[in-house]
Amino acid sequence: MGRLTQRARVTTYRLADPSRLADPMKNRVAPGAGGSSGVAPHGGSSGGSSNGSSGGSSNSSSGGSAGVGQKGTQGASGSVLTAPPVLVTRREDTLAVEEPLEIRLGHKPFSVTMRTPGNDFDLVAGFLVSEGVIWSPEQLVSLRFCAGEDEQGRQTYNVVEAQLSPGMPLPDTSLERNIYTSSSCGICGTASIDAVRKASHLPALDPTAAAGTLDVQLLASLPDRLRLEQKVFDRTGGVHAAGLFTHAGELLCLREDVGRHNAVDKVVGWALREGKLPLQDAVLQVSGRASFELVQKAALAGIPVLAAVSAPSSLAVELAQDAGVTLIGFSRGSSLNVYAHPERLQAQQ
Repeated sequence: MGRLTQRARVTTYRLADPSRLADPMKNRVAPGAGGSSGVAPHGGSSGGSSNGSSGGSSNSSSGGSAGVGQKGTQGASGSVLTAPPVLVTRREDTLAVEEPLEIRLGHKPFSVTMRTPGNDFDLVAGFLVSEGVIWSPEQLVSLRFCAGEDEQGRQTYNVVEAQLSPGMPLPDTSLERNIYTSSSCGICGTASIDAVRKASHLPALDPTAAAGTLDVQLLASLPDRLRLEQKVFDRTGGVHAAGLFTHAGELLCLREDVGRHNAVDKVVGWALREGKLPLQDAVLQVSGRASFELVQKAALAGIPVLAAVSAPSSLAVELAQDAGVTLIGFSRGSSLNVYAHPERLQAQQ
């Protein structure tokens, strides 16, 4: 198991009085009235020196922090505009780890994705579902880490081999798919848009069969429930989250990753390995925007509702309409927008 987070040195620049930027007229001073065209050090002298002062130096710090003083610029009317002073802090920060994961099928490389280590077997299983390779737990015989070491000789856990059941065809690798997939794009390697409109092997989603079964108030509460469980985000502020909820609001599974598509693959892979596909009574809540690929992943896993805290793309809405997925965007506690198949929702008015 690789690390989820790592430490890094960071320098933070903070405006001491950001409100002064809102109205530049408040910062306007007449020439010769105490303004300086240079950089005045923190605690600078009344003489206005830009290089030093009796109070200290702009290059020194106490307790890991230092102040950078005001900088003046000449205005059109001859007056001087002064920016607010800047406080500088040097400290350690916690970052989300991003590392490559190579996925192998039949002892051959299939794909490489950039991900946050953790729940890698779920990630691989969900990725294979999203690629239309498998759709049932019986089709996945085993998952194992392959040998791989870093320059210090430590196991990297960055290669996973999946063994499919006998008779399962391996995917066609002649579709000019790039082997590399970044953490920001799950389908960038696919040769054409037609190749990602994969036919689902699960029962088709029928919005009319579940009309009026999902409470709007419960849906609106899911982003906050998701956020409460984002432990890696609490430490880093740098990962996406995907959560599977029941129609009663129970959290079934939550996964975090630097890639939003990876987070979704991880919850889908968990569901596959637990024998829960298709997820016909589940809601998939994600922390970012709703892209085409996320709608596709939801449809291929039999998930009828996808809700996002940000906007959907035009292609995501088009696919959701075609696939029978209820697509929700801008779900932020007090309101939400439904872009496809609102018939599943019920609202108490």
